[in-house]
Amino acid sequence: MFRKIVMGFVGFSMLLCAGLAATYLATAPNPPDPDSPSAEWLMPGPYTVGEQDFVFVDATRPTKPNNAYPGAASRTLVTTIWYPEAVDGSHPLVLYSHGFMSTRYGGDYLAEGLASHGYVVASADYPLTHRSAPGGPDVSDVSNQPGDVSFLIDSVLGLGDSEKPFAGRIDQDRIGVMGLSLGGLTSTLATFHPRMRDHRIRAAVSIAGPASMFTQRFFDTTPTPFLMIAGTADAIVDYDANAAGIPERVEHGALLAIAGGSHTGFAGLAEPLMRLMDNPDSLGCSAITANLGSDPGNNPFADLGGAEEGVLRDAGAPPPCSDLPPPNSIHPGRQHMVTLLGVRSFFASVFAENAEARESAKRQLTRNIAADFPEASFSM
Repeated sequence: MFRKIVMGFVGFSMLLCAGLAATYLATAPNPPDPDSPSAEWLMPGPYTVGEQDFVFVDATRPTKPNNAYPGAASRTLVTTIWYPEAVDGSHPLVLYSHGFMSTRYGGDYLAEGLASHGYVVASADYPLTHRSAPGGPDVSDVSNQPGDVSFLIDSVLGLGDSEKPFAGRIDQDRIGVMGLSLGGLTSTLATFHPRMRDHRIRAAVSIAGPASMFTQRFFDTTPTPFLMIAGTADAIVDYDANAAGIPERVEHGALLAIAGGSHTGFAGLAEPLMRLMDNPDSLGCSAITANLGSDPGNNPFADLGGAEEGVLRDAGAPPPCSDLPPPNSIHPGRQHMVTLLGVRSFFASVFAENAEARESAKRQLTRNIAADFPEASFSM
């Protein structure tokens, strides 16, 4: 009898696994035409990707108190570096910044994609905005994160031959930043803010990052190329208020828009875990609203400055999750494809080592993505 019960359980488990596998395959995102330029650009690069963790401690800046957490005299950044294995020569460096209540792995599909093409990518859990921050995630600590970005650049550049996991060296003339949501805001601040920016940054991507508070004056601080990637079905960071005006406000800026793209759909865990949801932002909003509070007078970005620095609070910008339920969104797998294509072609259009490769990347970004993905559009 016991043997029959065990065998029955095994059989049921096998059927369940088979059912889940069938569902997974049946709900997979549709890829672009295999003969299209985008299909080629989506292929992993020629290099095997390695991954190694580090703990970098900035003893020059404190971590502020946060609820029951008393604070600390330093800022500790648990960091992961993705890199091409056994590849000599010089590598571009890209810093990925995670979103509010996320982690350094939130953009792992982007980090791995870039590393397979020769980039070194670093991402840290920011002290007070990551998922398990002491005292709870505090969105206002974003004002300290541009300093963290600069410290991370210093830390990666400062790795000795016996410490760095990658062969070759970092090309200090090819340093970029990218980030999702609050990480997109962090990347924007680290690139353009007149007081917080790092002059070594040569290209920046904000993925669904808040930008409604920034005037043209803010973006005029540097001619650094800037790409906003955003979805029109974003219930957390409103597309019209934050993304739609980027081509007009940023002289060297551009917008890659995804019709039906959600906010949470950009996160690494959205595919495949959220592919059956009408819009993953329903889940994202539950977490966000529980941690942001409901005081409409509270401005978590007050430390970013005022009009003299090109920062003006946009009273007309909808607060996060103010229009629920959100509209139906596209498959997060398709959203990931467009995002990876945008990130990879944008950085290659700036960092590729010869003019022909830069021009090919520019064509992919400005023309081919939209030609191969009807939900995508590019403007500058």
